Amino acid sequence: MTSASSVLHSEHIRDEAILARLGYKQEFRREFTPLEVFGVAFSIVGLLPSIASVLSNVMPNGGALTMVWGWLFACVFIMCIGLAMAELASAAPTSGGLYYWTYSLASPRCRNFLSWMVGYTNSIVYVAGLTAVDWACAIQIAAAVSIASNQVYVSTNGRTYGIFAALVLSHAVLVSFGTQVLAKLQRLNIFLNVSLCLIVIIALPIATPSEFRNSASYALGDFTNLNGWPSGFAFILSLLAPLWTIGGYDSSVHMSEETSNAATAIPWAIVASIAVSAALGWGINISLAFCMGSDLEGVLNTPIGQPMAQIFYNSFGQKGALAVWSLVIAAQYLMGSSCLLVGSRQSFAFSRDGGLPLSRYFYRINSYTGTPVNTVWLVASLALAIGLLAFASTEAIYAIFSLTVTSSYISYITPIVTRFAFKNDFKPGPFNLGKFSFPVAAIAVSWMVFMNIVFFFPTTPETTVQEMNYTVVVLGGFMSLAILWYYCPKYGGVHWFNGPVSNIASADKGDDDESVSGTMGKGEE
Repeated sequence: MTSASSVLHSEHIRDEAILARLGYKQEFRREFTPLEVFGVAFSIVGLLPSIASVLSNVMPNGGALTMVWGWLFACVFIMCIGLAMAELASAAPTSGGLYYWTYSLASPRCRNFLSWMVGYTNSIVYVAGLTAVDWACAIQIAAAVSIASNQVYVSTNGRTYGIFAALVLSHAVLVSFGTQVLAKLQRLNIFLNVSLCLIVIIALPIATPSEFRNSASYALGDFTNLNGWPSGFAFILSLLAPLWTIGGYDSSVHMSEETSNAATAIPWAIVASIAVSAALGWGINISLAFCMGSDLEGVLNTPIGQPMAQIFYNSFGQKGALAVWSLVIAAQYLMGSSCLLVGSRQSFAFSRDGGLPLSRYFYRINSYTGTPVNTVWLVASLALAIGLLAFASTEAIYAIFSLTVTSSYISYITPIVTRFAFKNDFKPGPFNLGKFSFPVAAIAVSWMVFMNIVFFFPTTPETTVQEMNYTVVVLGGFMSLAILWYYCPKYGGVHWFNGPVSNIASADKGDDDESVSGTMGKGEE
């Protein structure tokens, strides 16, 4: 009988062989099991804390109806995106992920530029994601203090930034630990997130006093539009909530080189994280719709500063709300650690291929922890810098929430489109949609293009300079810098960036600069 250890050893040999065909040597320890790599994606979704973070967006744009049915509507399209991504992940399970796929499948005439842009866009996703998650966590901690002080404590941007900075720095220390520690942490992530979901789905309706309980007709059919947009467009704007919540599912891809049986485990982690999140999230939204009362403006303008915290306060009382809210904060904190974990792996992979400034410095594995400590602190430092936007305006920091979706979608769209738009010999992996590949991809890309445009609109039709949606400014500024850096005379990436570069070629052929096209296919002229 084959022992578990010998099976695992065989999987590691097979994983290393696949990685070698993609052009890379094994540098990480493959400590993540399929369950644990699912945990990475599921914890970045962070269902309850994420829903709490964007509840103030969905409630004024339709209220109960958009919370319940908007969530279900958006999840259909989110699954299409996940399925299209899962196929690519199965074909080429490498930490570089999206920019590697783009290079491999695009025409040689444009693949360097497209790979460069996807690499930078995907890197900023996790910097922005860490910023958004930890800023939301700081607000949640301030809300807990407000509940504990009977709503006497009032937060300011300065206080919130102080909490935010402490969270980011503590995450940088945590994520600098060894791979085995980080892998086991994902089991805690799964347990905590599922437990929180069940508390809200089961305990909240039981605990809610009758004055805050809504009828079925209200919870499943009431449309309350507080922001002034036409009702149809308000419904569309409310979809930021599910799209921001169930995001970052490419996170599993960036853990490919630390996962056993990656070609199968990674795509299923993507699909499973979306499916489980969609089902549990729908249950949460239904429960909230029945238990939040009908005074939406009162909940939104609560002195606690957090709508979901006010709902918990109304239902569980001060002590009960503090207990549940403490678990929400813990889940949000672990969500931030996962964002930094994945962001450091993406930055490491991009540095390995020479894409970042000072790549030689950032492409290093710490000999003691076996993790890319330098890129951990790089991502954390950039998040601290972006967090300073809060002192410009509240809207500027909230633009980061939209930025995580819009920049993610740009980095998702590009490799999916290159697969079908260019002539290449794409070779699918074990996870394959067959004849449904193109229809699913077409739906996914159309949806992402449409929603990216929507996310540039302000909260209300009548806005001021202070209330402007600065997503387009932040995203446009970042994209412009990436393009300028690529085409910079003499020093720009156009002169030296050649896409993914094999790090085993030097041993085999004495050439450190050999670009790789891998086994998923090669773009043709």
